[in-house]
Amino acid sequence: MSFRRGVVRQSKFRHVFAQAWKAEHCIDDVRVSRVTWDSPLCAVNPKFIAVIVEAGGGGAFLVVPISKSGRIDQSFSTVCGHLAPVLDIQWCPHDDNIIASASEDNTVKVWQIPDGGLTGPMTEPLVTLEGHSKRVGILAWHPTAFNILLTAGCDNVMCVWDVGTGELVYQLSDAHPDLIYSVCWNRDGSVVCTVSKDKALRVIDPRRGTVLKVREKVHDGTRPMRAVFLSDGKILTTGFSRMSERQMALWDMNDLSEPMAMQEMDTSNGVLMPFYDPDTNMVYLCGKGDCTIRYFEVTDESPYVHFLNLYSSKEPQRGAGYLSKRGVDVNKCEIARFYKSDLFQGDLYPDTAGPEPSLLAEEWIAGQDAPPLLVSLSGGYAAPASKHRDTLRGRPKLASQDPGDGADRMKKEDDVLNELLAEMKALRVVVLAQSQRIELLERQLARIEDGDV
Repeated sequence: MSFRRGVVRQSKFRHVFAQAWKAEHCIDDVRVSRVTWDSPLCAVNPKFIAVIVEAGGGGAFLVVPISKSGRIDQSFSTVCGHLAPVLDIQWCPHDDNIIASASEDNTVKVWQIPDGGLTGPMTEPLVTLEGHSKRVGILAWHPTAFNILLTAGCDNVMCVWDVGTGELVYQLSDAHPDLIYSVCWNRDGSVVCTVSKDKALRVIDPRRGTVLKVREKVHDGTRPMRAVFLSDGKILTTGFSRMSERQMALWDMNDLSEPMAMQEMDTSNGVLMPFYDPDTNMVYLCGKGDCTIRYFEVTDESPYVHFLNLYSSKEPQRGAGYLSKRGVDVNKCEIARFYKSDLFQGDLYPDTAGPEPSLLAEEWIAGQDAPPLLVSLSGGYAAPASKHRDTLRGRPKLASQDPGDGADRMKKEDDVLNELLAEMKALRVVVLAQSQRIELLERQLARIEDGDV
């Protein structure tokens, strides 16, 4: 008998494992939406958890502080300003109090959540974005430019908005011949990658309105696909084979002729949603209806995508919310509890993208690009209060714009109000005159009936 010496790939994440929260730390009795749209249904940041919930006669989502635990009462306040079910929600990466929602009512709304959470139903958004002719199911905030939001709808149209002004700054209506499944910005927000029902992967420059790269039939199956940009510019996709096997593939954006790696997972029906951590180059795959979450490390070594471990639970998941690295408890060695150390693990927690934007909306629109501004997680991260609330409240114009615009708008509003008041006064005179005429005719009719005439 002979033994062959093998080489074990070295990785500081090779012993990563997952463990569920204890029951007393969970929230219960949340009526998660039954909408059939394939979205995560949940969004999390260092301050809040948001979940799309069932709502009668409209659309709503729940927002609770991240420290909240226990039962959620059915009377708990929600954000409920949409006229039809909510399909997607996304927190702004530059202000933990700002969240956008997309709905079947063809609109996107942007909301500001108070620091302590909701104290009553929230029905009035900061701004409503109207530019789609069909339901809107995809939201993607720009990673580095403040106030830039991308939306995609079932009209096969992508829109880029400056939510500070409510202005539609770019619209791509002919880039996709079929339903868009997924949209993701690259690290500096210069381009996006998309996958759609025609099975194609596209790399698009939204400012120029041009499709830079196209790869047909990324996955041969007919089920929905997903795509995410990795920090080095590579693209990871999930989809289905012709035999309905779930797949994951890695692509080089500069050469989409063949995948760098392709792995077949299993034959489950749930769409695999990839969540990517750019700091560790780890990818988490979560499928609707699955009882497992798989995680992988992406490296420059073949086969490039390395399976690490999986988390299994007894209950199938309907959605998932990925908490940014700013929200993890590094003092408890969260994400790497196997180290069993009370010290800060610098190799596990490199500097991560912070909440400060690298660019203003007008700078990105003018053609500038910039990488994210990083923050250290040493000692843990404390989420600040909303810094941009005064700017965001001044809809539809940014506070930094000409204050004369606001004065002109107020004057126009006063003029309209005066016209309305004058019209109402004139109507009252007409109504009074008609009432007197009716009263006179009724007296004449009474006299006729009594035989006085």
